[in-house]
Amino acid sequence: MLAEFTLADSAPDATTPTFVLPTSAADVTDSTRQAASWIDENWQGWLIDGLRIVFILLLALVLRAVVRKVIDKLVARMGRPSEAESDHGVLGGLLANSGVVNTERRQQRSEAIGSVLRSVASFSILGTASLMALSVLGVNLAPLLASAGVAGVAIGFGARNLVTDFLSGVFMIMEDQYGVGDEIDTGVASGTVLEVGLRVTKLRGSGGEIWYIRNGEVKRIANMSQGWGTATVDVQVGYKEDLERIELLVTEAAEQLSKEAPYDELIWGRVKVLGVESVAVDSVQLRVEARCTPGKSAQVSRALRLRLKAAFDLAGVKLKEEAPAAVPAQAAAPEILPPSALSDPSSARSLATKPIPTQQ
Repeated sequence: MLAEFTLADSAPDATTPTFVLPTSAADVTDSTRQAASWIDENWQGWLIDGLRIVFILLLALVLRAVVRKVIDKLVARMGRPSEAESDHGVLGGLLANSGVVNTERRQQRSEAIGSVLRSVASFSILGTASLMALSVLGVNLAPLLASAGVAGVAIGFGARNLVTDFLSGVFMIMEDQYGVGDEIDTGVASGTVLEVGLRVTKLRGSGGEIWYIRNGEVKRIANMSQGWGTATVDVQVGYKEDLERIELLVTEAAEQLSKEAPYDELIWGRVKVLGVESVAVDSVQLRVEARCTPGKSAQVSRALRLRLKAAFDLAGVKLKEEAPAAVPAQAAAPEILPPSALSDPSSARSLATKPIPTQQ
């Protein structure tokens, strides 16, 4: 007997085929017709679902490409040098050195922000497209989303420090709190920024050591490389010196220094004599202050001290009043009593009252 099969419905869903062994040629023919009719009834749905999935994926890829293109243009615009930086002269150098116009730093910051935005955009678009494709296939997304939510909560609770570091790094970069090359003090360590990451910031300390600081641990940041710096010099002069003359000498020496390279770009504005800082018995201390390029205050202070020292030497300014020399009194030679005087008190008194002869 020939083997045969028939298409029977054993499940409640009529569209789900169940195959049994056919018993005759007529059953084979009938089963073939039923299978063909089932395929003919459902191929359109399969084709439509496939086209939907392809359309969703293509739309997601196109949207992702457009968003990345917009982000790239935004990053390029953020990293583009401004007109003030291209100007020649002292102003352009001041702006470039002050951090107001810093192409390298701006490019690093824009690239970091662009990388974060591209990653977030790709994850959001492709993740949404995948969920839509699964829904087209008839997958129930409720258990999947519930499981993903529970897993996300567990991972977030276990890696909360990592999430905190990441979010802190993102906001630090977006707010431009510091950049590579800046001198900063984070409270736990201070030094020059070598690398700014989304999780860890790398610093070079004053002793050459390298500090790795988690961004989530930073509670406060002092940036000494933004805005401007202040070079402070304390000048000590003699108590009897004319302070108006000293102030004039300081101003002239500072103006001459500010006109010479490279200090013509490091010193901003006029050097100010703030006034008397302290008064001693033999000296007076004046405080001199100069606004300068951030991070260059030590260099400006050293150069200003050198110029003031040369100006004071040329003008004969005393740094300290000399105390009058005291003439030391001659000490009388001690009188040595003979041993007999120690035993006889009367002879000791006569020797003590006897005048000491002077040399002629």
